[in-house]
Amino acid sequence: MFCKIFRKKKTKTEKKSTDFCFPQDTCGLNVFQKDQTDLADFSSLGDENQDTDSYHFTSDQFKVQSDEVEGPLIGDHETQESEGGEADLHKYLVGCEKNPGHSQFIPVETFTLKHLPEGYQDNDLYEYIKVIADLTVRVDVRMSSPDRPKFYPKTTQPYPFSNMSERRNLRTGSGRVWDVNKFQDGVRQDEGYGRTAYTKCWCRKCKDSNSPSNVWWEFIVTTATHVVFDDIEANHTTLRLFYDREDSQVVSIDKVSVRYVNIEDDLCVLKCVTCDKTLGNKLMEMYKHFKNVLRKVYNKYFASRSQHKLTFIVSHPHGCSKQVSVGQWKDRLEVGRSRSKFTYTTCTCPGSSGAHVQRLGYRDWTWFDLVHSGSLKSGLNYSGVGHF
Repeated sequence: MFCKIFRKKKTKTEKKSTDFCFPQDTCGLNVFQKDQTDLADFSSLGDENQDTDSYHFTSDQFKVQSDEVEGPLIGDHETQESEGGEADLHKYLVGCEKNPGHSQFIPVETFTLKHLPEGYQDNDLYEYIKVIADLTVRVDVRMSSPDRPKFYPKTTQPYPFSNMSERRNLRTGSGRVWDVNKFQDGVRQDEGYGRTAYTKCWCRKCKDSNSPSNVWWEFIVTTATHVVFDDIEANHTTLRLFYDREDSQVVSIDKVSVRYVNIEDDLCVLKCVTCDKTLGNKLMEMYKHFKNVLRKVYNKYFASRSQHKLTFIVSHPHGCSKQVSVGQWKDRLEVGRSRSKFTYTTCTCPGSSGAHVQRLGYRDWTWFDLVHSGSLKSGLNYSGVGHF
């Protein structure tokens, strides 16, 4: 189910736009390094009692130079691998070389209007970022498929985690919940109509039960293909939801399958299920709220999107608790009709692969949108392919 390949075109670099930036310089470039004692936990970042100047935007231009790109845009993936499993993730957070101190990441629980650029401290935009955060999940994978290719298509660039099927190390990325639907006896219960070929829940608990539930919720999660490659890996994938702080209750989904995967676009769509009534209804309400806020924000910022280029990402850096980062997109690389990928200054780290890349004023109606794919030597980050 692998689709079109890239058509070679140069990026269109916007050189005259007014960029937002942080006083500590750009993401990953000469970032202010905190004392190691301050790196113990993401939960201390963004606290109301600390100096918030590190999140203040100015109108100075970024010092980042765009890569000269032709053809596939490939850099370093940002999946976090941990030989010691969950217990070692904090070690990678503390020892991070890309963003020492993580001063440009804001914990979702302490994210406020003042963390947005002047002129964009808007309640609808704030609500939009918060609901995107609600729907963001950590993607945990403990298997590398033997079917992973050795190289990216039509390149000699090694493909992540190829020839590693014997290893069972934990890999973490990020993803986002989309399109939540309730079913009863195989009939869709919410807006719209649909019927399944099955009449009982297919979660792991129900599969092993003599009395599986006849009521369940299905939803999809978008992530990167290099995070979850196929059904072999999906069968060893767990999603952690609502991981907003280090002491958050563990809420997880352990039954997923691949609905769609594309190596060139670096887009993987996972089909997920739960018969937990509380969880199912909570996800449905969050998704309905997302759709309502999306319409407001899209209508408000569509006309100015090419000027401000505001871009934000909610992800799980190093597999730790959920963080918000804000920046701008820089280049747009056309890879086919109505298909593009972007570079951006918005901060990411290992563990951010697969996170949704939100460009303010752009449509977000389907799951054929941008996921975070990797990082370039220039300091810019880049997405997979979206449809525009």
